[in-house]
Amino acid sequence: MIRAMKLSDIPRVAEIHVFGWRSAYRGIVSDEFLFNEFLVSKRMAKFEQSLKDGAENYVFDDGIIKAFITANPCRDEDKQNSFALEALYVDPYMQRQGIGGTLMAHFEKLSAERGFDDVSLWLFEKNFPARAFYEKLGYAPDGASKTVEPYGWEGMRYSKKLC
Repeated sequence: MIRAMKLSDIPRVAEIHVFGWRSAYRGIVSDEFLFNEFLVSKRMAKFEQSLKDGAENYVFDDGIIKAFITANPCRDEDKQNSFALEALYVDPYMQRQGIGGTLMAHFEKLSAERGFDDVSLWLFEKNFPARAFYEKLGYAPDGASKTVEPYGWEGMRYSKKLC
């Protein structure tokens, strides 16, 4: 069910990404950005580059691609020994089926296989449903925050130590 993303998966993954943002971030991110800038065509190009750059991209595919994750070693200066979840999106029509939790378990397994005992992710401070999801899985704010310019979006980092 979880497999590496292929080039042919990119249109579906970009669609999930865009509609995931529109569903989750409306009211946090401006409609101008969500509907005029954050477009499937632009996301397709980003995912093509991500695959070329060697990012770890995986899809949840049970005959229909329902979700994806992207992970890499963390780029934050204070988290050099952390594996970072850069994206986890489940198609809004496919949510509440355990897919997100399954992908998080896969992410943590990948982290351990690569020798990381710390995992991290960034999310919007006002994204309370996502915060509750990650907290349920043992993640907690670690005190790091940032403002995403030029948009002024407030982000916060969550971390978890793996056993």
